[in-house]
Amino acid sequence: MRRKIFLCLISIFCLNQLHAQMSESDKQQGQKAQETKEIKVMSEAYWKLWNPEVQAKIDRDIEQNRKADAVFRLKGVPAGAQVKVEQISHDFIFGAHIFNFNQLGTTERNQKYKELFGTLFNSATIAFYWKDFEMQPNRLRFKEEYWDTEAYWNGVKEPKKEPHWRRPASDPVVEFCESKGISMIGHTIIWGSFWQHPEWLFEQFCPAEEKEKINKLGKDELYKLTPAQIEALAPVYWKEMKRLFEKRVVELANYYGGRLQSWDVVNESAIDYHGQSVTGDAVCKSAYRLMPGDYAYQALKTADRVFPKNVKLNISDYETKANYANQVKDLLAHGCRIESMGSHMHLFLPQQCLDIADGKAIQTPQQVWDKMETISKAGVPIHLSEITLTSPGSDERGREIQATIARNLYRIWFSIKPMEGITWWNVLDDCGAPGEPSISGLFTRNMEPKPSFYALDKLINQEWKTNMTVKAGENGSVKFRGFKGRYLVSWKDMSGKEQQQEFYLKQDGDGF
Repeated sequence: MRRKIFLCLISIFCLNQLHAQMSESDKQQGQKAQETKEIKVMSEAYWKLWNPEVQAKIDRDIEQNRKADAVFRLKGVPAGAQVKVEQISHDFIFGAHIFNFNQLGTTERNQKYKELFGTLFNSATIAFYWKDFEMQPNRLRFKEEYWDTEAYWNGVKEPKKEPHWRRPASDPVVEFCESKGISMIGHTIIWGSFWQHPEWLFEQFCPAEEKEKINKLGKDELYKLTPAQIEALAPVYWKEMKRLFEKRVVELANYYGGRLQSWDVVNESAIDYHGQSVTGDAVCKSAYRLMPGDYAYQALKTADRVFPKNVKLNISDYETKANYANQVKDLLAHGCRIESMGSHMHLFLPQQCLDIADGKAIQTPQQVWDKMETISKAGVPIHLSEITLTSPGSDERGREIQATIARNLYRIWFSIKPMEGITWWNVLDDCGAPGEPSISGLFTRNMEPKPSFYALDKLINQEWKTNMTVKAGENGSVKFRGFKGRYLVSWKDMSGKEQQQEFYLKQDGDGF
């Protein structure tokens, strides 16, 4: 318990340090009346969608779904005694990916970046993309080499041209997160995308005659083939692919065991699901590469066999229609262990956010409710595991639009019962993958906070944290309603000595 309390105190100290490092003008900008600016930058049509009735429903749902009643008894404490209640962590996941670890070009930027974890973010998504994690066969990038160090990246003039940009070695990141008490998500083990598959995979394990057949057929025709037809077309590659991705699952599990709390085992596979049994001869329509038709099923079953049972196994997808929920239900029916459904929401285009500000029907409250209702039919907790909210310009209006959209979307997402977390994708401007927007961060490239940072910091660290002093009742009984998470309770005993007790508030009646 002492170590947890120590980590929480360190987090509070780091948050204070982060704010102290910000310029006075930044602080004033963050502390201005946000509501006044919101009215100016967003249209009347926008506020008709996000009207007082909608906001009131969100508030009611937050109160109902994100809070619980704590009950505990303090021995020897008289009625009326003052009891301090301090929330020190959230049950809800407020995360970000940590792909830019030590890569920002200066020690000062890197330090500010790291200080966000444990202050704003309680979860970090760590990059395990196969293509960049195993650039050469059997040479996995667990350990830090020189080209992963801060000293190396501080000397790089064009970081985006480096093959391991946004792909740090995993051990230093895992050790950092462990030191801060940050929950970790490994992303991703199996994915059909060209972002995922190593360059050597196809070249080394697909014989020349099979390559010729595949290239002659073409991508569009390949998409129409069933797994059995693809297996007949490229039997050697098919067999090797299944062997290698099972080997990858086993290697990650054997190396890290239970050190990471959660893994995205399969990413963006719903496009390959067509309503037939996951183990049957469904059409194999991998969006990017040749994949076995049952690869999602096989990956999840292998992961369940080799990872400890206390490690969460997830599936993650950008699909928002019933197809995704049906796929998850099918996988569950076939004995797969899926404890979280990741959902993606990327507003990559600046025009999308301008259209939202103008009141167009993009990510409206009703659309958000409908989407989550559809996905929730699988009966699995939902994590918005990748979100992008682009600032439609680097001027003040563009940044305020981003902040307003972020505040309202975070509020509605936080209010929905099946939701368990939200993970912001690119924390800094100009640090995304090729093709992703350069102004979608909470901070500038130089780690200067934008209004969207202040909007989220206010929600996460002020509005959605319970800190109060309550009076003990008869026989030392204490009751309060607070946001779910870990608490530190402080009081003085009969002798006047300070006492403390930590507990986790997860559901009504929790206490000690």
